[in-house]
Amino acid sequence: MSHGHGHPHHHHTYAPSGQGTVMLNIGDGIGALIIHTPAQLLGHEIEVSPVGDTGARTHAAVRARYVSSGVTFCVVIDSLPEGRYAVWQDADTPLTQVEVRGGAVAEVTWPANLVPGRSPVAV
Repeated sequence: MSHGHGHPHHHHTYAPSGQGTVMLNIGDGIGALIIHTPAQLLGHEIEVSPVGDTGARTHAAVRARYVSSGVTFCVVIDSLPEGRYAVWQDADTPLTQVEVRGGAVAEVTWPANLVPGRSPVAV
């Protein structure tokens, strides 16, 4: 299924995950990335790609995740071959880069005043 940004995929379920329900495929040469976001991004899709290969993007939706200290909002992308990744603000603008290592989970924090696909909002 395609929905206007150039690649087919399935649609995500935005329901919150229960405590302890995230399983990550990480190991030798394969890592994961967590992008922490503000609550207002719930349901937004965030894309990442290997640096230098912008056509090889993958994405996931921001979801509410319940943890022992309360609720957090984030994107979780696993099964990433280790390397340097661009986190995309929109279709044309990279937000930042992050190093993903095999057997590990890299983390990035999305700026509180930035909505994917839009310019930063003054606060």
